[in-house]
Parts: sequence; C-alpha cells; structure tokens
Amino acid sequence: MPGTNVGSPIVTLTPAPTLDRTYFVSNLHSGGVNRADAVGEELAGKGINVSRGLFLAGIEAPGVVPIGNSDPGVLARTGSDGMLLPLWVDGTLRVSTTIVEHNGPTTKVNESPRPLSEQDWNAIVELTERTVRENNAKWLVVAGALPVNKSTGTFVDLTPIFDRMDALGVRVALDTSGEPLNIWARSGRAAIIKPNAEELASAVGRTLRTVGDVIDAARELCEHGIETVLASMGADGMIAVTKDREWAARTPPVKVINTVGAGDATLAGFLSAVVTNPDADVAEHGVGYNVPLGVSTAVQWGAIAVTQPTSGLENIDNLPTAILDENPNRDVLLEEVAEFRG
Repeated sequence: MPGTNVGSPIVTLTPAPTLDRTYFVSNLHSGGVNRADAVGEELAGKGINVSRGLFLAGIEAPGVVPIGNSDPGVLARTGSDGMLLPLWVDGTLRVSTTIVEHNGPTTKVNESPRPLSEQDWNAIVELTERTVRENNAKWLVVAGALPVNKSTGTFVDLTPIFDRMDALGVRVALDTSGEPLNIWARSGRAAIIKPNAEELASAVGRTLRTVGDVIDAARELCEHGIETVLASMGADGMIAVTKDREWAARTPPVKVINTVGAGDATLAGFLSAVVTNPDADVAEHGVGYNVPLGVSTAVQWGAIAVTQPTSGLENIDNLPTAILDENPNRDVLLEEVAEFRG
C-alpha cells in the first residue's frame, strides 16, 4: 500500500476527486439522443492523474483523497486501491462527464466539488502530513479544484498545508484555478504553480497576447516568491519562468484525441524529470532543480497524453521529441490570445 515504502519522493493531494465518465461518440447530435460507441470510467482529479502518471514512470507517488462513502467499491472498481490513501467522508463522489467526438471536439461537464466539514479538512491535512513524513517525500502536489468549507462557505484554507510542508522542508507544487489560484499565486507559498495562459492572465489581471506577455506575467508571480511558473500555452507549447530565467518547450504536432488531463500529464512529466535527475548546476537554474529538463519532459508527456482517450495517462511509450528554446522570442504572437475577463 502507498505510504508503507519509505522513499517515495512525491505525494499528491486531490482535495476534490471526481469519477470521470468518458463517452466516445461518432457523430454527436446536439439536443438529440446519442448512443456511445464506448464508455470509460476512472477515478480522477488532477492530483490522482499526476500520481497515475508518475507510477507509469516507476515513481511511487501515493495520493491522498477525500472520497464520499456512498460508493465504497470505487477504489477497487477503478483500479486505484494500490495508489490512493482515502479519507472516507459522508456523501457522494462528484461525477465529471466527457464526450469525445470522433475527429471532433471534446466536451466536458464537471460537477462542483463537494463541500467539506472543518473536521474532514483537518483530517485531510493530518493524513497528508503523515503520508509525506512516512515516505520522506521532497515534493507535495496539491492539484485540482478546492472544495468549500461547509461552515464558512469559503474555500478550504491551504495555509496549514504550506506551514507544515515548510517545517518539513518539502516543496509544494500547486495546480488549481479560479479564485484559489489568484490568491495563492500571489502568496508566494508554492514552489511551483502550473497555470494555463488564460489562468495566468486572470492571476495578473491583464490580457496576454505574446510570448513576452506570458514571460512578464509569470515573472510578476515569481516576484511574490514562486520559484517556477509553468505556463502552458496550448499549441504554443509551455514556458517555464523563474525569477531570472525562462525556457520555452514544445513538441512537433501530434494527433489530438482527448485534451482532458493533458495539463496533469505535463506536471507529472516535469516532476518525474526533476526527482530522477538531480540538478548538476544549481547556480545556473537558480532553484535547486533542473527546470529546462523538467519543462522538456513536461511537453513530451503532455503531447503523448492528448493522443490517448482517457483523462489519465495510459502509457508514456514513444514520447515525441522535445524542442527547447533557452532564448524564446518575446514578440511571437500567441496562437490563442489569453483574455483577461475581469
């Protein structure tokens, strides 16, 4: 079971897991009755997807998750019982529905996260710290939507997580969105954040039109204390920005089947590289881990993820070549402008 083998370098926390159901259809008739060609079901959520990807690379990454106790067989049914450490809470597990059209777009409908009681959130914090300690982990990934506190109606507070990880000397990689990202990106508490370009635009309060705009926005967050901003730019690849450096990475085009979970794959790829390849030039990269190798691996994993039908990685075979640019052209226009929508 996860947590019993000392030495897992990464632990993940998914505060609001989901049961992902994916329907594959040949021709979707909007407003009509459709029959699925196939249906897939997985226990998912960003942190779970990161753990699953890392397991494929031979890196144990036990995942902490609060799960509604109305479906006690969900771990075994989805093949997740060897990877996750559940905290069973009252209620149901939220469901996310994905419709993948053959040679067409992907449509996703997510239920909102289930609220958590103060007692349950405190128990999650305790379980997370205990799992990190037992595994002597160096990284904690907090990923996915945040639930609200039943008592206050506000998002659960990550401060106890950051405080405990700081005391242990553990870096936190945060991958969330919306108001929680805007708050925590400016707190400087996380070592890594992984917004897409639109989320980054929201965090800094302005529209991003060029690669230079993305770099400047990411560096603004680094000035608050974030070590590395991993900004995904869709077809334009990914850019990794620290206080002093930036690296752009991409792969040749691949055939896209399902984009859901690709961002989780990039974070898993980044962490797989940095924990298995200690930084030989700490002074150059400035953060104590190999950012250019990490971002190169990130885009490879992200590219292979979109060629697969599920929201979690099925394999990391035949990875495409990564193209790394240590001096990205700031004037290049983004293929998709990242609008700040106020």
